Amino acid sequence: MSDITLNPDKSSRGVQQLQRQELTMHRPAADNIQAQAVNYNSAASVKCPYCGTINEPDALFCASCGKPLGKVSCPNCGAELDPDADFCETCHHYIRTDVCSFCGARLSGHEAFCPECGSPRGGIVCPVCHTLNDFSFCKQCGTALTEDARHLLAELQMTPEYQEMQALAKELQELDMQLPYANEKDQIKEQLNNKLRERVLTLLAQDKGFAATIVEKPSKRVPKAELDRKKADRVNRLTELLEKMAQVPQPQPAKVRNYAMACKPQGVRLAWECNFKHALHSSPCGCAKPQMGGKWIVLGKNSRQEIKDDK
Repeated sequence: MSDITLNPDKSSRGVQQLQRQELTMHRPAADNIQAQAVNYNSAASVKCPYCGTINEPDALFCASCGKPLGKVSCPNCGAELDPDADFCETCHHYIRTDVCSFCGARLSGHEAFCPECGSPRGGIVCPVCHTLNDFSFCKQCGTALTEDARHLLAELQMTPEYQEMQALAKELQELDMQLPYANEKDQIKEQLNNKLRERVLTLLAQDKGFAATIVEKPSKRVPKAELDRKKADRVNRLTELLEKMAQVPQPQPAKVRNYAMACKPQGVRLAWECNFKHALHSSPCGCAKPQMGGKWIVLGKNSRQEIKDDK
């Protein structure tokens, strides 16, 4: 057997042949690894349920149509949220850092005040009830907190619909304070009391030497059935007006919140029914996605309907 080291040409050809064999042996394994990586990337990518576009694994919105691709976590409490939600209904915090909660303007994330409306990023303390708010109207008492909110409120207060709603709310307040007749005996008793009042006033006038002038004091008391009917009539009309002024879906949550709070009549217990989950909130300030629209509904004084974000 000859020594290959004595023949350099033959030795070189043998080494090259061995290298080619090794490369041939290892290439399928490398190809398999590359194929597996491709398959893994395909599996990890996110397909848009709306338009079918394939997006990057960590994408929150579709690169083609802009629709949300999945869920995100609240940065404050970790609760699961829709990607286009701007408020966490679990911990009650506004979570967007790139959008002004007061006017909806775009932010870079580093401003102390909104360059559009001038509102502070940390919120505004209500001067009436001292509640800290992330939105243009106080979530507790409804006070307008920004200049834009005060202008919007003044404009809506001039509309016939708002003025009628406020009048109905005042009438409902008065009706809630009325004590109805429990039965016929109550009516007879009140008539006797009125006659006694007139007799006493007449005697006092005669005692002072002048003619008595008795001003009749009409009673506001009515039977319970009639009082309930009056309340129902006003609630039905108020409901019609609130339906008429319901907020339709629109892109900016701040616009919906501000409009809804501005057109809310005072003096009657209401709840905001959102189109997102059809849940009842004390106001649109407690809804994660008010941009889907919603409306105020009348709860009434003694309603036991549960409001989602009451504390």
